[in-house]
Amino acid sequence: MSPKHGQASEPDWVENTEENRRLYRQILFSADNRVKKCIGGVIFFHETMYQQGDDGTPFVRMIKDKGIVVGIKVDKGVVPLAGTDGETTTQGLDGLSERCAQYKKDGADFAKWRCVLKISENTPSALAILENANVLARYASICQQNGIVPIVEPEILPDGDHDLKRCQYVTEKVLAAVYKALSDHHVYLEGTLLKPNMVTPGHACPNQVQR
Repeated sequence: MSPKHGQASEPDWVENTEENRRLYRQILFSADNRVKKCIGGVIFFHETMYQQGDDGTPFVRMIKDKGIVVGIKVDKGVVPLAGTDGETTTQGLDGLSERCAQYKKDGADFAKWRCVLKISENTPSALAILENANVLARYASICQQNGIVPIVEPEILPDGDHDLKRCQYVTEKVLAAVYKALSDHHVYLEGTLLKPNMVTPGHACPNQVQR
């Protein structure tokens, strides 16, 4: 039945199943070759790496045939960092070398790993900065040992009421720690990519800068 004039119809929700995710990705990956002018790389999840189109073509092959580079998300999410004020570290280093070796064989040429830090009156703590910097460095080193380019992502969340100057200070401090850790772990810096956060006031800051 059609909705009455002026009333919105109920949305037809699509169930979040592996098959529906595959079908949605197939729509994206089967776009014509014009997309290669706009997209240089696609970051897959583990699930996506081993899915294929209706005709049996692996998604990895569909992407590579367009001249687009395949990447893989290899971290396993954030977990609480004990001894801190609600801060986190990122898990997934166990078995990472074996996973990277397999992903490389299966078509991945770069990887992504995200660490998260937050700004508050007491954070990020020195412990959280050091822990996350070392985790990123260990991940990057393992990737390079397996012929995979690591994207290093120390994300500082925009939540909070901190101002622009505070965000700039924390970002500089975090990036300095990350690059020191990368150097200490003998990571080839020219063979890495940095995914930085935007340096902005916190969402709750009353003094928002004009963009």
